[in-house]
Amino acid sequence: MDDITRDVVVIGAGAAGLTAANDLRKAGLSVVVLEARDRVGGRLWTDVIDGAMLELGGQWVSPDQTALIDTVADLGLSTYSRYREGDSVYVGADGEAKRFTGEMFPVAPETEKVIDEITARLDAMVAEIDPDKPWEHPQAAEWDKISWDAWLREQTDDDEAVRNLAFATGSAMLTKPTHTFSLLQSLLMAASAGSYSHLVDADFILDKRVTGGLQQVPELLAERLGDDVLLNQPVRRIIWGDESAPSDRPAAADTGRRVDDLRALTARVEAAASSSSGVTVIADGVTVRARFAVLALAPVLYSRISFEPPLPRLQHQMHQHISMGFVIKVHAVYDRPFWREQGLSGTAFSPYELCHEAYDNTNHGDERGTLVGFVSDQNADDLFRLSPEERKERILDSLARYYGPEAKNPEVYYESDWGTEEWTRGAYAASFDLGGLQRYGADLRRPVGAIHLACSDMAGAGYQHVDGAIRQGHRAADEILERTRG
Repeated sequence: MDDITRDVVVIGAGAAGLTAANDLRKAGLSVVVLEARDRVGGRLWTDVIDGAMLELGGQWVSPDQTALIDTVADLGLSTYSRYREGDSVYVGADGEAKRFTGEMFPVAPETEKVIDEITARLDAMVAEIDPDKPWEHPQAAEWDKISWDAWLREQTDDDEAVRNLAFATGSAMLTKPTHTFSLLQSLLMAASAGSYSHLVDADFILDKRVTGGLQQVPELLAERLGDDVLLNQPVRRIIWGDESAPSDRPAAADTGRRVDDLRALTARVEAAASSSSGVTVIADGVTVRARFAVLALAPVLYSRISFEPPLPRLQHQMHQHISMGFVIKVHAVYDRPFWREQGLSGTAFSPYELCHEAYDNTNHGDERGTLVGFVSDQNADDLFRLSPEERKERILDSLARYYGPEAKNPEVYYESDWGTEEWTRGAYAASFDLGGLQRYGADLRRPVGAIHLACSDMAGAGYQHVDGAIRQGHRAADEILERTRG
C-alpha cells in the first residue's frame, strides 16, 4: 500500500471535491483526491448506451446557477437550449391529455385561481428565506413541524390544486412523498432557485444543457489535477485528532472500567473536534497523511467510513435524520423526435401519471429524438417490485398517454437507477425528515476538527444541483485556506 503526504486529502471526485481541490492547488497547497468509483463525476455521468449518448445523472443549467455557469465558461464548454417549441401536455384526474402553452396547466378556472393564490403566498414566504440559513427564519420551527402536504391541504380543499403545487418540490425535486418532509424543507428547495415560481417554471429551471454532457465539468476539473486524482480508492478509515491518544484499549474487567473507558473516549472525541492536528486517511490502496480533509460526498455515505475516534454525537444524531430521495430517470431514444411533428414541445406533466414529468432530451446535433421521463418516490419503489419487462411496459404506457402510441417503441431504452449505486444510494440528493432542518441545519456544514464538509446536499443556493456542489467546494477550500493563514 502506498503511503503519501499532502496538505489536503479530498474524499470524493464529484463537482464539490474537484472544485475544492483545484482551489486549494491554485493557492499553493498540495492535494490528493480519493474516489471510490472507477470514474469521476459522482452524480454526473454521461455514457453511451446501445449507441446513444445519455446523461444518466444531472444535466441541466438554469440562469440562477452562476457558479456552474462560470465553471462551464472557465472550462471552455458550450451550452445549448432545451427544445421547447410547440405545445406542452397535461394529463388531469380524468386521464385526458390536454395541450397547453404557458406556465399554467389547463385546469378548471377555480383550480387555476387557487394555484395562483397559493403560488403568490409561497413566493412571499420564500422571499423571506435565506437559502444558506433557513433555520434562522422566525417561523422556522413552526414551518419545520408541518409536512408540505399538510400545509397545502390547510390552504385549500382543491385536491388537483394541491397535487400540482406539491409535486414541484416533492416528486420533481426532493423525490419523496410530500407527507414525509416539512414546509420549511420545501421552502428551502424553492429558495435555492430564487423563488417558488422559478422552481415550477420548466423553462427556467431546465434551461440549457452542456454540449457533450455535463460530466465534462468534473472530467476537465480532474484533468487539471492530473495524477493527484486516484480512482477505485474507497476510503475505509479516517484517523483524526491527536494520534498519540490510545485508540484501542483492552476490554474492561468491570463496570467501573467500562465507564472510565467511555469517559476517556468522549474526552478524546471532544479534543479531536477542536483540534487541527491532521488526519490519516486509509483507502484500499493508499494511506494519506494530511493537515486537512474534505469529505466531499453525501452525508448518507459517512457511515461507510470508520472514524477513529468516532465523530461527535451531534453528527451521529444529525445523520440519522437525513435520507436520500429516489427517482428513476427514464431515457427513450427514437429514430426521430416524432412529437415535434405533432406540434409538441416534448414537455409534459401530470400529478396523476406514473411519469410525473417528461421532456424533449434530444442531444445537440442528433437526428434521433430522445425523451426523458421521471418516476419518483413511492411510484419508483413500487415499480422495482416488478420484473424489468413489466416495469418498462408500465413506463412506456405512461409516456404514450402524453405523446401517443409511437412512444411505446423506442430504439434505445434505459432506466437510471441511482438507488442501486453503491456510492450514491438514491437521488437526487439528501434532505431532512420533519423537524430535522431547523434542529440540525446550522451544523450540517460545520467542520469537525481538521475535517471539512462539502457536497450539493448541504448547499443553500444551488441546493441539490451541480451549482450547489461547486459553491460548497469553494466554501470548503476557503475555510481551509483561512485556517492556514491563521
